[in-house]
Amino acid sequence: MIGKLRGTIDSIGEDFLILDVNGVGYVVHGSTRTLQSLPQAGAGATLAIETQVREDSIRLYGFLSEGERDWFRLLQTVQGVGAKVALALLGMLSADELGLAIARQDKSALARTPGVGPRLAARLVAELKDKAPASFGVPSLAGATAAALGAAETPAIEDAIAALINLDYSRQQATNAIAAARAELGENAEAAALIRRGLRELSR
Repeated sequence: MIGKLRGTIDSIGEDFLILDVNGVGYVVHGSTRTLQSLPQAGAGATLAIETQVREDSIRLYGFLSEGERDWFRLLQTVQGVGAKVALALLGMLSADELGLAIARQDKSALARTPGVGPRLAARLVAELKDKAPASFGVPSLAGATAAALGAAETPAIEDAIAALINLDYSRQQATNAIAAARAELGENAEAAALIRRGLRELSR
């Protein structure tokens, strides 16, 4: 199996690139985000590779980081998600954005991806809410949300989380909801606005 390739970019297509490694041109498929982030033809590149072997073909998928590759693998553990849909999700959202969207149970963020309808988005957040690739660097996706809030926690955020807990939501539910509210309203949002937006998130 091929796990990494380092070479020179020969050309970039709509959903693939040809990477020249010592005179051998490898066809490597990638997300739109990955392909758009690559340098121009003639430049060097190193890609983390996922090799998929089928009865009639061998396909290589390339990623700028091992974390992105790990998400590609994890997404495909969900029924209805193949390589094409997994690449589409990673083209729409970065690895960090994808992890936080799942942690916040933000089905609408996932459903904006072509090929991902509301039912599949719901399945993704349900099945992956307590999972994360080892490279994501946190014990769980819920932990990622809490860490993101903790880095810039303000009195308004603390008050908003406490208010939701007083309404009988768990700390995890409250933290996830306020994380979503803060992402939408900004760091300077007042507690009342965060609470209103958090309640909308919890009612989904």
